[in-house]
Amino acid sequence: MKDFEKVIWRQSLVLVDFFATWCGPCQMMHPVLDRFREQMVGRVDVFKIDIDSLEDAETIRRYNIQAVPTLIFFRRGRVLWRASGRLSLEQLKEVVERIEEKEYAGCNI
Repeated sequence: MKDFEKVIWRQSLVLVDFFATWCGPCQMMHPVLDRFREQMVGRVDVFKIDIDSLEDAETIRRYNIQAVPTLIFFRRGRVLWRASGRLSLEQLKEVVERIEEKEYAGCNI
């Protein structure tokens, strides 16, 4: 992904999906992430990075991506949450709620 640093340093909440085209669970996550993107318009920006992309190799190493799918929420360059494996739409929405609650309360995440 070009401009990865610009993406993760946004003021808005950013979800990055590290996936592989050959990964079955990744393929099952795509419709979930598409629905999540639609429902979170204005709250969360969603981006995908193929771990087999040579242009993204440094980013893959930097974030120690060893399993796919790996999902990471960022805001202003900070990793706020990360998990590997399949998640439901409801689980992703709950993560957003928890992140926002902690930020609004002024707590460190």
